[in-house]
Amino acid sequence: MLITAVRNALGELLNPAMRSVLWKSLGLTILALFVVWNLIALVVETFAIPFVSGWFAAITIPAWTSGIGIFAAIAAGVGLAIALAFLIGPVSAAIAGLFLDDVAEHVEAEDYPEDPPGKALPLGQSIAMSLRFFLIVIAGNLLALMLLLVPGVNLIAFFAVNGYLLGREYFEFAALRHHDSATVRQLRAQHSGTIIMAGMVIAGFLAIPLVNLLTPLFGAALMVHLHKAVAAKSGLTDQVTV
Repeated sequence: MLITAVRNALGELLNPAMRSVLWKSLGLTILALFVVWNLIALVVETFAIPFVSGWFAAITIPAWTSGIGIFAAIAAGVGLAIALAFLIGPVSAAIAGLFLDDVAEHVEAEDYPEDPPGKALPLGQSIAMSLRFFLIVIAGNLLALMLLLVPGVNLIAFFAVNGYLLGREYFEFAALRHHDSATVRQLRAQHSGTIIMAGMVIAGFLAIPLVNLLTPLFGAALMVHLHKAVAAKSGLTDQVTV
């Protein structure tokens, strides 16, 4: 069931009909990252570098001051690059969250034409879900980063935390297009293991540089397929749009 859903979701990324959603999502993500990069750079150049240079100059030999300034600038550049790499996943998740219904509609029309179509989430709920994706990806990665110093735990923590969080959020997105909240919670409880494993696959996408830009689109397509499979297994073939 999960393997079939993963294979189908990968195929969706190569489908020409998905290109418009892909380019819109990538374009806005790159624009957002550019804005974030410049905002962080402005803050660092205005406050961080002068503060660090002045602090070190006050406690060291004056002749070292220029060297300290250069070191602070290099350190800031490295920090900016790390921050940008860290933010790619959350920012892409937030931006693409606005287009997840487009992905779901395409998958449902293409692969499940006999089933009743899902209902797009209201704009307010869609924006709230995008922000939730953003915060969840940040929280999951921060927790994994805090465990980096624990040998043998960091990689497990990354996949465990993100597998649970991403699996839950993407599954709820796909399922809420067809069911009420109570039914979605029941489905998630009945198939929690499969949903967490699917979340780990999404986390794998998230861990690969550049490929992680495609994570939200892949995650949405994967969970549409997985929701169809678990709903049928639970006897919910006649889905009710709410």
